[in-house]
Amino acid sequence: MWLTVKEAIKAEKVNNDVTVKGWVRTFRSNRFIALSDGTTIHTLQLVVDFENFDEKLLKKITTGAAIEATGLLVESQGRGQTVEVQVKELTVLGEASADDYPLQPKKHSLEFLREIAHLRPRTNTFGAIFRIRHHLTFAIHKYFNDRGYFNLHSPIITGSDAEGAGEMFRVTTLDLQNPPKAEDGSIDFTEDFFGKSTNLTVSGQLEAELGALALSKVYTFGPTFRAENSNTSRHLAEFWMIEPEVAFADINDNMDIAEDFLKFCIKHVKETCPDDLEFLSKRREDTEKGLPQNQRSDKTLLEQLDFVLENNFERLTYTEAIDILRNSKPNKKKKFQYLIEDWGADLQSEHERFLVEKHFQKPVILYNYPKEIKAFYMRQNDDNKTVAAMDILFPGIGEIVGGSQREERLDMLKHKIADFNIEEEEVWWYLETRKFGTCKHAGFGLGFERMMMFITGMGNVRDVIPFPRTPKNAEF
Repeated sequence: MWLTVKEAIKAEKVNNDVTVKGWVRTFRSNRFIALSDGTTIHTLQLVVDFENFDEKLLKKITTGAAIEATGLLVESQGRGQTVEVQVKELTVLGEASADDYPLQPKKHSLEFLREIAHLRPRTNTFGAIFRIRHHLTFAIHKYFNDRGYFNLHSPIITGSDAEGAGEMFRVTTLDLQNPPKAEDGSIDFTEDFFGKSTNLTVSGQLEAELGALALSKVYTFGPTFRAENSNTSRHLAEFWMIEPEVAFADINDNMDIAEDFLKFCIKHVKETCPDDLEFLSKRREDTEKGLPQNQRSDKTLLEQLDFVLENNFERLTYTEAIDILRNSKPNKKKKFQYLIEDWGADLQSEHERFLVEKHFQKPVILYNYPKEIKAFYMRQNDDNKTVAAMDILFPGIGEIVGGSQREERLDMLKHKIADFNIEEEEVWWYLETRKFGTCKHAGFGLGFERMMMFITGMGNVRDVIPFPRTPKNAEF
């Protein structure tokens, strides 16, 4: 019977012959093999009586080698494991040269592991991260499916810029050495594959709105792209977004859904990945030991997750937040890098974290932002100064969710589009939904990798996605 390492460790019956397959982590004293197959953070100990095996075979059992072993599964006599396999048959399925295999049993820096992203899933850290990534993905689909949402596949190639950011990757089949030109000398995109200028999408939201105005509740979950030339620990050129959209919902409904959704996902990962979370929590604790006190986390990773689960999110307006920040000690003593002076300031991560970690000591939802600092599709409030936008702020990370009630009034939306210098012809289909059976609706976006950073405690977004895409880096 072929068992995974996870199945073997949790086996209810022992003293049975089993077959296991995996990769060698270590081979000690020509007797003890630590076997991993990625199904769990734990390794399975194989006990080899070297006198029963050919010496040439044993020399091939090096760190990283793929092997198959058959033997008796018994209760372990050693510490650190409950069961072990007394090996009777041993086959090397794939050798790993001991001279140049880069993942030798020692500590490797995260920077080094990014250079070998094709191998880093074999490490404990990245095995844990990518198992959590799977379970978080499943939790997201389960949450929405169980509540009657329909998954909508929004296009990756788009002719519109949902955010008005202007930092998009162009999609073209034109000859870059000799592109067709219009009479005014500009590139003639009517000759391109789609007959117009197209880009990789930055958001599936606009298409999700179309779906919600027919199916009531939808969500998208797909890759999005930003051509922002940034090498910070929080930026990727390719990342994944979850964007639910709900018809007949207002800003308050939106906040309720988002809070419930985040708590569900965290609870699911806690229940399904306890060993991986415990490993990552200890890893972060060990990593921070050498840091100054003010740079260490004030909570363990598990405590940080409980902090979100056990608290109702504090809700306050942007205006109320500005008053708190303006009168705060860090602002008065000029400890903030970006001082808060006037209403209308765009809040930075340091301000968001102060509200969460110091002032309220719970997750925070800010809403009703100045219209000048938010996107064109957000519903304008009656004060003519703010829009019905909301951001959810988490400890250690700041903004994790951004959303809004959408502007359903055609005349108001046309004004906003003009203010943002967007041509009506580019979004004619979006405007038509406000002509044919319009209704209030709302939605939000969650950056999947940002959520992964919070749950795993990793400090760099490049370490929570298998193959990061950043400026000057599209390896693997």
